[in-house]
Amino acid sequence: MAGKRKRARGGKGKKRSRTARNWLLAAVAVVVLVVVRFVQENPVLSAWIGALLLALLITAGVVALKVRRARKREQAERDRLIEFTDGMGGVEFEQWTARLLERSGFLDVTVVGGAGDAGADVLAQAPDGGRLVVQCKRYGPNNKVGSEALQRFAGTARAYHGADYAVLVTTSSFTAPARDVANRVGIVLVDRVALAEWARTAIAPAELTAVPSEEPLAG
Repeated sequence: MAGKRKRARGGKGKKRSRTARNWLLAAVAVVVLVVVRFVQENPVLSAWIGALLLALLITAGVVALKVRRARKREQAERDRLIEFTDGMGGVEFEQWTARLLERSGFLDVTVVGGAGDAGADVLAQAPDGGRLVVQCKRYGPNNKVGSEALQRFAGTARAYHGADYAVLVTTSSFTAPARDVANRVGIVLVDRVALAEWARTAIAPAELTAVPSEEPLAG
């Protein structure tokens, strides 16, 4: 009985859906007929109305394009200032970093950060064709990136993501042990000072424009 009632309710739902669709089609047909008849009886007025609607449509498109361009310019101006990252969350900072890579000439930039990202937040192709893997740390000024974070990133950057360039960018700075690990395993570190200059000039650090090293990153 329950199955029959479910089928009955389903049948009624489909019938109501068909009825609503039929009413909609009928209403559209009536509107089309009214418009066609109006045009036939008032060709001159219809032409004026059509021209006015076209002009309004073009004007709306131009305004929308200008607004979109203005927003892009505003976004670009904000992206040039490292201070704007201070109020960002982790995801926003990843997106900001991705835009910075695009402005700097990197291709196929993709934000991949999230659960199961295996240490990669942004992927890109370097100007020389190398694969760039970036990890982003949106830290406060008193929270330095330590060596443990570098070791974890080193363990996945090349083996898991196939990185030619492994980069860790932060709005803070790095501890001395972290810099030592980075030097040993070939990770490019970009602290707040370097990141601010990169954002201002859109010129990537020299380490990211050289020919990728053939030496694998240490695990």
